[in-house]
Amino acid sequence: MSGDVLVFEGVDVVYGAQQAAARARLTRGASREELRAAGYVVAVEGASLRVQRGEICVLMGQSGSGKSSLLRCANGLTPVTRGRVLVRDGDHEVDVTGCDPRRLRALRRRRIAMVFQHFALMPWRSVRDNVAFGLELQGVPRDEREGRVRDMLALVGLGEWARAYPHELSGGMQQRVGLARAYATDADILLMDEPFSALDPLTRLRLQDELLALQRTVPRTIVFVTHDVAEALKMGSRVAILDAGRIVQVGTPEDIALRPATTYVREFAAGLNPLAVLRAASVMRPVALRPGVPLVVDGQRIALDAAGRPGPGVRTIGADALLRDVVAARAAADESLVVVGDDGCIVGLIDEREILQALIRGGSAAQLRASSEP
Repeated sequence: MSGDVLVFEGVDVVYGAQQAAARARLTRGASREELRAAGYVVAVEGASLRVQRGEICVLMGQSGSGKSSLLRCANGLTPVTRGRVLVRDGDHEVDVTGCDPRRLRALRRRRIAMVFQHFALMPWRSVRDNVAFGLELQGVPRDEREGRVRDMLALVGLGEWARAYPHELSGGMQQRVGLARAYATDADILLMDEPFSALDPLTRLRLQDELLALQRTVPRTIVFVTHDVAEALKMGSRVAILDAGRIVQVGTPEDIALRPATTYVREFAAGLNPLAVLRAASVMRPVALRPGVPLVVDGQRIALDAAGRPGPGVRTIGADALLRDVVAARAAADESLVVVGDDGCIVGLIDEREILQALIRGGSAAQLRASSEP
């Protein structure tokens, strides 16, 4: 599995009685139509996907595309008719489809946590006790449990609501409790099944931002289900698009927006705002640094350390910043932006020319997609 913590290998999910007969039909090459005629429903068909440690991998598709069914294969909530689902457990990998009930319960307690669309909080438990529930199942001692719960509630901004009950909270606050409960378990993998779709638009946007901030503070491997393309491209390190149970494209948000693989994907991506999709790394003008040689930007010499990091006072922006943030930063200061990677080293420059080219490129891609449709 190398750097992968979750792997789906040729997963088929067929709903209906007599699963052995369904597997036999799949082995013989039965089509979706043949299975339907035999009384089965094909939810997932031949899905293969590798989820890397620390990424947010989004499963996106229309209702009925199989995204939630595939997600729930990861913790055994959806039985797999054929294929394998491998979960990294320390130095070993476990096939969820074949492990015994005891091992599956252990995975759910220690390795995989879930955040549900409708919060799934226990109304008779306080906020504090809801967050502590997974830790209780793990057998975490009380003092340690209380400390972790206190830390997580502070992290999601609910420290003052520890003694409240779910009915006393807004929808957004309830979902924060769900996030705190999942993160408190210290699980490697978080499964999020349309976690924000039940919320109003403003609260949804706010929680998206808060989850991304939380991911930077407490990194986890997240599989995130949504039917909203804007949410998918905002949240995902990579996006897997499902159509009628099949994964039809996997790629970065920019891949999906600018290089859709099928008509179905083009329909999802049509009309997307490049400001919300493109990132500084794909917009910038790369620079080649030479040891000991200052970088000249807008006629000014920028001293660099041995690794290529600029000194204090240089206006920089991260390579993963969205184009809208690039535009705002450029508008706030009449100078080129210095783009830096995660290590703080300079990787490129952005001025008006790069911004305009990116807007034209993004707009042209959207127009091309629209004009190609009958």
